[in-house]
Amino acid sequence: MRPGLPSPRGGIIREPRRPHGWQAPGPRPPERPPRDELWPAEGEDLCWLAGDWRILQRLDGHRWSADDLVTAWLAARGPAPRRALDLGCGIGTVLLFTAWRFPEAECLGVEAQDVSFALARRSLAWNGVEARCALVHADFREASLPAGAFDLVTGTPPYFPSGSGLESDRQQRAPCRFEHRGGVEDYARVAAPLLSPGGRFVACEAASQSERVAAAAADAGLTITRWLEVIPRAGKRPLFVVFEMRSDGARAPDETLTIRDGAGVWTDQFRALRADMGLPPGTDRFR
Repeated sequence: MRPGLPSPRGGIIREPRRPHGWQAPGPRPPERPPRDELWPAEGEDLCWLAGDWRILQRLDGHRWSADDLVTAWLAARGPAPRRALDLGCGIGTVLLFTAWRFPEAECLGVEAQDVSFALARRSLAWNGVEARCALVHADFREASLPAGAFDLVTGTPPYFPSGSGLESDRQQRAPCRFEHRGGVEDYARVAAPLLSPGGRFVACEAASQSERVAAAAADAGLTITRWLEVIPRAGKRPLFVVFEMRSDGARAPDETLTIRDGAGVWTDQFRALRADMGLPPGTDRFR
């Protein structure tokens, strides 16, 4: 993990890894946070995300990762949404990427976990987007959301059914990996009536769960229109898939994204993805 500086509240402020001359793209956050509470507290760090935007995370909790990045990237390949929604938004990673990529969009996140909700709320404020980005503190399966209102709905469901493995006792982590509040079926079921005409639902799932994704789409009355398999390293099996669903439409040719080549170096394909999402070039880490 990159070095950091101490925060006024006892947390860590991560230093950027940027090549000389690289200019951060996209909208800029305020020059300084408007409230003292936005600085990382003890046990937290403030990390770089897209462009000059940052995100607050727990050192011992759930942290953003490649599935968030690739989900946001596939979502960003479509038309600019007027309104976007992220179901089970966690610490706000996909929500923030979407707001950064589409600076005119109104964005909404729904999150049930107290710790994740609080971090996401502060990250939105740090980046100065509270006027057009909001959060609902609720289980997305029970939240009251306007039907047909969103051109883009995203989600990063947990990959494992409850009881299928050993769950971490660290805060945030178990519900982010195990289906404490529903799986891909619930995400698709909730997303379907919220989509505007022509709207898209973009989410990810473990590669081993592809049959569940197909069944979830059918049960929700949606059609899978894009399918991206993500391979962590050349020669390995796909780790997860990112898919797009719509109420109708033809399926585009399936795609594959390989993150690292056989030597463990980022592929040109993944470097291009990073550039699209406002991340600087590098060789060893994706955040």
